Amino acid sequence: MKKRIFALLMAVLMISALFAGCAKTDDAADEAVTFTVGFDAEFPPYGYIDDNGDYDGFDLALAQEVCDRLGWELVKQPIVWDSKDAELEAGNIDCIWNGFTKSPERENQYTWTVPYVDNSQVFVVRADSGIATAADLAGKTVMAQAGSSALSALEGNAELTDTFGELLEVADYNSGFMELENGTIDALAMDVGVANYQIATRGGGYVVLDEAIASEVYAVGFLLGNTETMYLVQGVLLEMAEDGTMLEIAEKYVDLGLVIDSLCLLD
Repeated sequence: MKKRIFALLMAVLMISALFAGCAKTDDAADEAVTFTVGFDAEFPPYGYIDDNGDYDGFDLALAQEVCDRLGWELVKQPIVWDSKDAELEAGNIDCIWNGFTKSPERENQYTWTVPYVDNSQVFVVRADSGIATAADLAGKTVMAQAGSSALSALEGNAELTDTFGELLEVADYNSGFMELENGTIDALAMDVGVANYQIATRGGGYVVLDEAIASEVYAVGFLLGNTETMYLVQGVLLEMAEDGTMLEIAEKYVDLGLVIDSLCLLD
């Protein structure tokens, strides 16, 4: 099945490539094509600042490989996640690529690649909190990142959120974990891959509740209608899944909490 889907998408890719204006380029034929990826620099393991002060992460590594194969120059553009739509619409970035959830609600808001990571939204609590299930959050203070899929999932589940004492927003998860550590909130809602990373790098002390808030997939989001660039990027992603490069890249970040088994393009 995977090979049939791959062959079909590659055929579409070759047709669309004939008309591709794709990423930003000047009129001069010898001007390098740049591909600007918008990402949250505080969203490890998908995008973050490493110990050398450089931008790194699984999604950025995928984007770099895509650009290398297409002969593009990658521009890593950190953005405020809550302003991602404005950045895309203004043309400041060519795509949103950083653990970006493709959901039914967002289906017609962007032009999407096929999903490449299967992920879920979960609750993280302190290990000593006594909170074991979502039902235990009744009357508690829960926090999620502004503009995140975790927040959207919670806002769409009134049956659950109506039991909370309060639902708050935070700019980034590092700040959220500080609130959790200080006891000013009781739970933090977030992507499971990011939760695993944060718990591992903080030396434990936190647990992920078994009940997922929602199941989701990650894909690359382009401005609605930008099918040319999307097909070019998607075609290379499928090549990378087929030849094992995506798995090799994922293995470099597995210790950072990325679950390799979640690479749905490999299924």
